[in-house]
Amino acid sequence: MAVIKLIDAALRFQGEAGRFAYLAPLYKQAKAVAWDYLKHYARMIPETEINESELWVQFPNGARVRLFGADNPDSLRGLYLDGVVLDEVAQMKPEVWGEIVQPTLADRRGWALFIGTPKGINLFSDVYFSAVANDEWYAGLWGVYDTDALAPEEIEAQRQSMTEMQFAQEFLCDFGASSDNVLIPFTIATEACARVITLDQIAHAPRVVGVDVARQGGDRTVIFKRQGLQAFTPKVMIGADGMAVAAAVLQVIRDWEPDAVFIDGSGGYGAGVIDRLRQLNENPIEVQFGGKPLDGRMANKRTEMWWGMAEWVKGGGALPPGVPALLTDLCAPTYDYANSANKIALESKDKIRARINVSPDMGDALALTFAYPVAPRGINGARASASQSMNQDYDPYARLG
Repeated sequence: MAVIKLIDAALRFQGEAGRFAYLAPLYKQAKAVAWDYLKHYARMIPETEINESELWVQFPNGARVRLFGADNPDSLRGLYLDGVVLDEVAQMKPEVWGEIVQPTLADRRGWALFIGTPKGINLFSDVYFSAVANDEWYAGLWGVYDTDALAPEEIEAQRQSMTEMQFAQEFLCDFGASSDNVLIPFTIATEACARVITLDQIAHAPRVVGVDVARQGGDRTVIFKRQGLQAFTPKVMIGADGMAVAAAVLQVIRDWEPDAVFIDGSGGYGAGVIDRLRQLNENPIEVQFGGKPLDGRMANKRTEMWWGMAEWVKGGGALPPGVPALLTDLCAPTYDYANSANKIALESKDKIRARINVSPDMGDALALTFAYPVAPRGINGARASASQSMNQDYDPYARLG
């Protein structure tokens, strides 16, 4: 299908020297999977030139289809493309699309087709979730029962010989089925996005804000509000300095009057925001991701917060719909016990970033709302102002008696 799509687009191209590409994770893989198909159909068209050494075919109108491998992405630099197929996207590094392939389409306003089998949370899942939420994109997902590609007895034989997770990934196109130690499975997260919570269900629950401050230029500062079972659409800031972040948090405090504001102070990135808010007579609560957890089973505070968030999602929490990046963040981290203390440890941010090309800032911000237990402040349900309701010597258990 993808090869026919490229040939059809090339033959219909009416501009000058159309260029189309088929990209597989490995150059040898592209040749093994697509080259015979491309030659077979191209030979049916008179006056088509076939180049065996460079793996391209050129049609009478000058349009060309060429094969590439993501293992040598630099071979695409400096080129322009009118259309590209990326096959088995889950096996490609995220920067191949964002930094190399996508710019080649800009000059000619070219198109891209992503195909493959899901393998957890990575570039493929990120593109798919984004396409589902964007009316300008098309996204399709077909499991084995949707295609009639295999006989029923063959499907059953495959199912009997595989684990449940393997079958779900390879035959049902389940993005969350690649690993048994994913903290928040994709299906659970998508169910939470569809969940509806009414205001009366959360009216008496505490209002909590989590703030994850960007560490690097490409990271996102995220301000996340949560009240009981409802998490609200986060505010995302890119490239904002500490003063701008503090101003944005202050606006949330003034408008929403939360009962607690938790800010990540790890590595000193949030320290300036915290200091500025305290200068303005607000008292945010600093949280160290590597700090000591309250739960002795956990390796650190970050693991404890994410674990609490996962239990909340599984227990009826509602996530804001229409935020595909949040799904990527929440479903990416894995956990294990591979540490000297034999405690539950969440996958590090650096490892997650290397796999999905972004830091899970949205997930961290929402997880911060589970840093400590919080109870509503005020008398008879009346909410005190934020500056009155928090103090610097905050005791998370003081009002839980």
